[in-house]
Amino acid sequence: MRMIHLLAITFRDLLNPEFYINNGGLWVMLFIVFAETGLMFGFFLPGDSLLFVAGIYSQKLIDKLIPGGTGSDLLNLIILWILVSCCGILGNMVGYWFGKKSGDYLFQRKDNFFFKKKHLFDAKTFYDKHGGQAIVFARFLPIIRTFAPIVAGVVRMEKKKFMYYNVIGCAAWVFLMLFAGHYLNIFFMNKFNFDLKKHLEVIVIGIVLITTLPVLYKMFFGKKPSSHPEDL
Repeated sequence: MRMIHLLAITFRDLLNPEFYINNGGLWVMLFIVFAETGLMFGFFLPGDSLLFVAGIYSQKLIDKLIPGGTGSDLLNLIILWILVSCCGILGNMVGYWFGKKSGDYLFQRKDNFFFKKKHLFDAKTFYDKHGGQAIVFARFLPIIRTFAPIVAGVVRMEKKKFMYYNVIGCAAWVFLMLFAGHYLNIFFMNKFNFDLKKHLEVIVIGIVLITTLPVLYKMFFGKKPSSHPEDL
């Protein structure tokens, strides 16, 4: 019974960003950001909402790293921004490396129900046209950000170009989520006496909807590529 109860709690809490912060702290948060793009199974992890909530709990997270804290909310956020950005950049690099190493195998693999080589050629066309923007925008889209660096490696995006947009995209994503969480919480408390920490479930659902709507729109209404290159 105890094991079943433990598994139930773990499954429910996997999508709860506050659970990671309260029970794992800074190091678990950093690993999650890395795993979301560095490890393919990390696509289900709560990246956007985790960083938003981390902005609200920035002082608590930094207190674990620097006993007594820094004494400055802005400095706390900057430290988190640097640490989390580095983990996100490294995660993308691992995903790119995996895609590059497995690309030859994938292009030689025969089509089956789950795998269509045409999608790789379509991806190459997409990255040739929107490569840099694709890496930046993917950072703001759940699931897509997990596989975008892998596809970039598979289609042989130039490494320097990938790294340039990798750094820009990750730094922008982390900055927006962390600072929005922290300062929106202060704003709502001062203006409306509304504590975001007491309504995190609604906020997380809102973030998920906002970040996934563009993906759903693209899936159902986006134009299909009309052609693809014959070779790499």
